[in-house]
Amino acid sequence: MSESRHRQLGMTDDEYASVVAVLDRPPADAELAMYSVMWSEHCSYKSSRHWLDRFRSDYPWVVLGPGENAGVVDLGDGWLAALRIESHNHPSFVEPYQGAATGVGGILRDIFTMGARPVAVWDSIRFGPLTDSKNRYLFGGVVSGIAGYGNAVGVPTLGGEVEFAEPFSNNPLVNVMALGLMKRDQLVTRAAVGVGNVAILLGASTGRDGIGGASILASTSFDEDSGAKRPSVQVGDPFEEKKLIEACLELYEKDLVVAIQDLGAAGISCATSESAAAGGMGMDVDLDRVHLRETAMTAAEILLSESQERMLAIVEPGDVSDVLAVAEKWEINASEIGTLTEGETLVVTMNGVQVASVPAASLAENGPRYRRPAERPADLDAIWADAPMLPGVVDVAASVLRMLDDPALADRSWVSEQYDHMLFLQTIVEPGHDGSLLRIRGTTKGLAVSTDGDPLRCFLDPHRGAERIVYESALNVAATGAGPYALVDNLNFGNPEKPEVMWQFIETVEGVAAACESLAVPVVGGNVSFYNETDGVDIHPTPVVGMLGFCDPMPASPPRLDRARHGMELWLIGPESGKDFAGSAYCRIVLDHLGGRPEAVTPDIGNAVVAHATRLAYLVPVLHDVSAGGLAVAVAEICIRSGVGAAVAEPTWELLLDEAPSRFLAVVPPGADLGIHDIPARRIGVMGGDEIDFGSFGSLPLDDATRVWREAIPRRMDHISSLPAKPGKRGGGQRR
Repeated sequence: MSESRHRQLGMTDDEYASVVAVLDRPPADAELAMYSVMWSEHCSYKSSRHWLDRFRSDYPWVVLGPGENAGVVDLGDGWLAALRIESHNHPSFVEPYQGAATGVGGILRDIFTMGARPVAVWDSIRFGPLTDSKNRYLFGGVVSGIAGYGNAVGVPTLGGEVEFAEPFSNNPLVNVMALGLMKRDQLVTRAAVGVGNVAILLGASTGRDGIGGASILASTSFDEDSGAKRPSVQVGDPFEEKKLIEACLELYEKDLVVAIQDLGAAGISCATSESAAAGGMGMDVDLDRVHLRETAMTAAEILLSESQERMLAIVEPGDVSDVLAVAEKWEINASEIGTLTEGETLVVTMNGVQVASVPAASLAENGPRYRRPAERPADLDAIWADAPMLPGVVDVAASVLRMLDDPALADRSWVSEQYDHMLFLQTIVEPGHDGSLLRIRGTTKGLAVSTDGDPLRCFLDPHRGAERIVYESALNVAATGAGPYALVDNLNFGNPEKPEVMWQFIETVEGVAAACESLAVPVVGGNVSFYNETDGVDIHPTPVVGMLGFCDPMPASPPRLDRARHGMELWLIGPESGKDFAGSAYCRIVLDHLGGRPEAVTPDIGNAVVAHATRLAYLVPVLHDVSAGGLAVAVAEICIRSGVGAAVAEPTWELLLDEAPSRFLAVVPPGADLGIHDIPARRIGVMGGDEIDFGSFGSLPLDDATRVWREAIPRRMDHISSLPAKPGKRGGGQRR
């Protein structure tokens, strides 16, 4: 292999020189292939690792923080929860169904690798406007892929978020979060220990599908030739995954596993090097023992294959026969492919010939670490100065109707009805509410989850935007009665080699970290997805946070959006503003304006609002955060879900449509005492009738609002094409 080959594999000259320095010789073909994937952006986090140390996880209830396959937190009474979020953006653009499906499969393996049974999935997905046939094709394919895999493998999808905006036209985002439950004695990690212990490859056969898939696709930018990368997308089999889940859980129950690691990005290269490095061990691997489904595969192909539904278990020699018996029972393949050794060297042979001998840690832990240049965008001050020119008089009712017709604010039932959310019969609050809530069967404990992102506000001010989504996510789980307990984040950005993008990333990390510290919420894991760029145009900075809330005991009757009744009172809890319009739905949809600077969260107020929402969730029938579309849209959503109108009295239209943070609505019986004294709380209206009445700012028939809201996505998807249009040159994220 010539030295120029490293460039074809995505490595720089300096990175190649570092490999030569590590080995004290030029790498062999298979070795260079292994370094190319393990040192890719997707696997090594070489552009982000330095900044991720900003996140804190040192809280008493954190069992395992960042660095493992999933974060783990203690729920008391011997119960643990494992949570993880991952992206499958690039594969989903190339092949939407399989890209999204294998994203679900991968995140589930991250959960049961820890010893936990996966109990729920959430998806956070973003596409370009549905007026374009390509975007409709991608949206339909991704939703079908998530549904097809999750439903078949038997794990409910309990919620998430959907957004449509021009910056994602040629670079959709597909982020998936998963949650698992286990007892403390079931916890297992990937740290391989014990000289002579055996490495057993479990699950599907290895083929050429997915070679360089996630690791390569997610480490480079897109262009018009990206369709040629279709063969690099993995192909999933949810039924094989279901068998693998049950087999692994039985192995844990019988205490037959010393360590275990899933095979995701970079395949065997990753699983063997990471597990050996985590335990400070070496490993001898024989590729002739790997069960294959294709002939004449080279050593590099076997090492890099990202075929799905595979796990690497480290087993004591005396337990090998029992492990193989469990595999046979569940009808999954199992092959003894390696042995742990003294030292820290990963040695790979094939056909009796050594094809690789490298320090395991040099692949898994000691990759490049860059501090790329970061520069504040030169036009940021001009963007902040471009505040929206607000009209003097606004027909709020007409504006609300337009916003309810926007797919980003409309009913998500077209998506959620494709998902099974009642598997395990543990779902208490289903998709469509602020947060989803599930019970831990046999206990009084409840877990809530909300996934949230806000690309436009993060584009306008990444620090403030990131803080706000953390607080919004905390308020969403609080609305179910669960206090914010742990967070995972998926940081989606453009090309890190651009100083403006790195500045956005650093500011976002600081915003997420600051909000989490203020709320005393640990960051227990996450994912960074760079190079979300097509034809030189970057997406908006899009951090997505997955907030886990915990309550014990659960509310006897948690708040829901469909529990408002005639005569109940509407209360607004939180600070008044009337001036926070930058990045708002009203400006984006009605005024077609995308400038200005959003307000910052006031931590003391934000914390108090979250605490009060958590308390009120045990007392009132309806809680709903005020976010996209402001107070007016929040009221409309309660009216639509409950089938009852409302009369709202606000002195200005601005108070109805602005989107100041840290506010929520409570719907309560007449005369109820909310017991709130330290933050603003006022009665703003009453439920009843068949209209949504904003007084002098117009009224809207409830039937019209309901019809528009429910039909916004389905009527656009009626035109879905069975084949994708050729991707155009238009991108998103360009500055105004």
